[in-house]
Amino acid sequence: MGDTNEKEAYTPEPVNPACFNSKCSLPYSLEIEHIRQSMEDFIHFIGVINRQLNSEEMPGIETFLMAASFSSIVGEFIASRIPKYCPTLVKNRYHNEHPDLIPKGMFSDDAVQYTHEGIEVKASRYTSGWQGHNPEPVWLMVFHFDSNTPGDVSPRPFCFKGVYSAKLDKNDWSFSGRSGTSRRTTTASVTREVVKKMKENWIYNGFPLRTLRLCGDTPFLQWTYDRKQKVCPQHFYAS
Repeated sequence: MGDTNEKEAYTPEPVNPACFNSKCSLPYSLEIEHIRQSMEDFIHFIGVINRQLNSEEMPGIETFLMAASFSSIVGEFIASRIPKYCPTLVKNRYHNEHPDLIPKGMFSDDAVQYTHEGIEVKASRYTSGWQGHNPEPVWLMVFHFDSNTPGDVSPRPFCFKGVYSAKLDKNDWSFSGRSGTSRRTTTASVTREVVKKMKENWIYNGFPLRTLRLCGDTPFLQWTYDRKQKVCPQHFYAS
């Protein structure tokens, strides 16, 4: 351990301020700047941890945690930081709450077990098929990232690939269910149409743009990821 490639992999890629969408729709007076600062806080957080681990000849944290556990860390960290910068939102203080963020002062002690008001925050390595245990009408915000996972041979740095959000209702979820003998936790996934809706309201896009296709008056972006390119989608965004 400790070679140049691993040291580089333990330094996460910075958030690019130029890759935010000034035309996105955000609720509860949440601003792009609040999201950017929260993402940068996580970049600093994981950089400090992994560089220290590397100095002790230990593997990066994302390489020994289960993939779902690491995704939860990303999502929980972001959800805890957004209220630091956004004065109109607070972290829901109720245990096993839904959603993660609620309007400040709307509920007693800023705690509520369940409400349609607020924002549910998720983090995922995947570009679609985002899941949840509470398929309810609420704003959903997904932080898409890339990082090493257990079993990876070649080290690579953590990076945010995108942030997407939209207001969902119950019909926007596809319930997977389970058999009578299964002990698997029941989950629901957002539909393909919802993924498209959320990506049309993209907040951050760390993917360099490859093509731009117009669907009526709404720009619909298609992109691929290439670390060597430094192109952000709003440079081509059609108004």
